[in-house]
Amino acid sequence: MGFFLYKKVALVTGASSGLGRHFAKILAKAGAKVCISARRKNLIKELEEEIRDSGGEALAITMDVTKRKQISEGLASLEDHFGIPTVLVNNAGVVGTGLSLDVEEKEWDRVLDTNLKGAWRVAQEVARKLSSNNVEGSIINIASILAFGVSPGVAPYSISKAGVVQMTKVLALEWARYGIRVNALAPGYISTDLNRKWLASRQGKAMIKSLPQRRCGKLGDLSGPLLLLASEQSSYITGVTIPVDGGHLIKGL
Repeated sequence: MGFFLYKKVALVTGASSGLGRHFAKILAKAGAKVCISARRKNLIKELEEEIRDSGGEALAITMDVTKRKQISEGLASLEDHFGIPTVLVNNAGVVGTGLSLDVEEKEWDRVLDTNLKGAWRVAQEVARKLSSNNVEGSIINIASILAFGVSPGVAPYSISKAGVVQMTKVLALEWARYGIRVNALAPGYISTDLNRKWLASRQGKAMIKSLPQRRCGKLGDLSGPLLLLASEQSSYITGVTIPVDGGHLIKGL
């Protein structure tokens, strides 16, 4: 049985590149009307055209998840165009590196405000629309395997993603009564334009060799779990985080 989303309206944050771009294309291919949101307008407009040229329905909306006003205005535009989003992929995020003793408060705030508080803002705004209109929906937060294990040099990022996992559980518990399911995906090392050069380095190759499956992930490895959580096939699943990591967590970070 396939995952069909023909009656769904999906909002993907951070959709200008990488995982978010892939998520938007997969949801559109499955039949959803997709709102592509990110800060970089030129990139989301390009993706909007690409999806439309492929026969899908898409709408590009500039949205910075650190700004509540942009979120509410973006959702209003989406509702006017496609309707209330019944699928939210909370993907917008930033990476911060540096040892804990060296991390400045400004950097801490930048990472936490985007990855954790930003996801909270969008989820809350979408849930308010769903609950007030008696519409059921699925929220999919994008966490990371670093939410479950510890690696040096990425403290704000790891802490923000651990917060996303706990937030997923809390929101699932509180919003189940409204028919809103809240789950998360925790990707491991997925090859994208941002990390492909590092994965090809000696250090990257050594890391890949240490993985149980002896390979890093591909964007396509996330498609099935995403569509499962977005579709009615997961109607009795809420409050869970699914690692997609080739067994990375079972061996330890």
